[in-house]
Amino acid sequence: MAERGAHITTASAGDDRPTIFEVVAQESLMAAVRPALHHVVKVLAESNPARYGTLWRWFDELYMLLDLLLQQHYLSWANASFSENFYGLKRVKVGSTGAHCPLPRKQYWKSLLLLVLVPYLRVKLEKLVSRLREEEDYSIQNPTSFRKRLYKAFLASYPFVRFSWEGLFLFYQLRYILWHGRHHSPLLGLAGVQLARLTLDDLKAMEKITEKPTARQAAMSLSQRVRCIMKKAIGGVAFSVSSSLSLGVFFLQFLEWWYSSENQETLKSLNTLPVPSPPLHFELETYSPLLPKLKTVCPLCRKVRVNDTALGTSGYVFCYRCAYYYVKNHQRCPVSGYPTELQHLIRLYTPDG
Repeated sequence: MAERGAHITTASAGDDRPTIFEVVAQESLMAAVRPALHHVVKVLAESNPARYGTLWRWFDELYMLLDLLLQQHYLSWANASFSENFYGLKRVKVGSTGAHCPLPRKQYWKSLLLLVLVPYLRVKLEKLVSRLREEEDYSIQNPTSFRKRLYKAFLASYPFVRFSWEGLFLFYQLRYILWHGRHHSPLLGLAGVQLARLTLDDLKAMEKITEKPTARQAAMSLSQRVRCIMKKAIGGVAFSVSSSLSLGVFFLQFLEWWYSSENQETLKSLNTLPVPSPPLHFELETYSPLLPKLKTVCPLCRKVRVNDTALGTSGYVFCYRCAYYYVKNHQRCPVSGYPTELQHLIRLYTPDG
């Protein structure tokens, strides 16, 4: 039995089919990079909200753009994604002999879109589900509205959709382990490609690709030269980013493991925030223009507070509805500017309430 199991999970010297350990390892690489970079941006935003707050609010879009440049560079240069190339793998068209040749245009664009858009849409969907659950817990929306009923139906069906999605990936991996399938992921099947190991001929061909533009640059027209320069600039940015990720990949994986607990991350973020200066006395003429003179008035709506809610990052108190919508849209405290999430809202209950 042991020999049979070893045969399933390993490959012979002449076989270019990667093992299940290699394909799972390359997938976990990009899964570790994103949370690590997310934490780095969060630390920067906490240290200087005015300068780095935009990076925190638009992190998903900026990461998608960075991922697009990175994957486009590696698909054009190595016929593989960044993580696949890192582990010595490449993408070939289904049924191909495995010789080094550029991916067909159709498979190239399918691979690029699936590599970039699927993770981005998944993150956005998870954030949407989290926000809808918080709104349902605090009854932000009218329970009799059609939108509320639609959201409840969506939240009820989401666990089954996610279970089906994860089950589909598990099914493909089991078929790949048992040699009943060419793909360990349904996304590879949609792209029309399969994974194979890099060979010595592939490495030589990749070196020739980098030498071709310099050899033919003299015979190019002006527009072709401009296009070549732009392509080289984008490739240089992608190469520098990929080199930095390659050198720091193990450090990023360590950060992802260290901050894997959400509660630990929240406590650390609260403890490392700079202590805000105490509010000025409201009856003085030199009070902050962002704060009302009366202590019972919300700084946002300028009315008497309803359902007092404090922000754990700054300590200022608002109406719950005002604080909720402002933090949801801006991810910061309206007075101090500190990065703030919905989990930092603290409801205050008075003895008379």
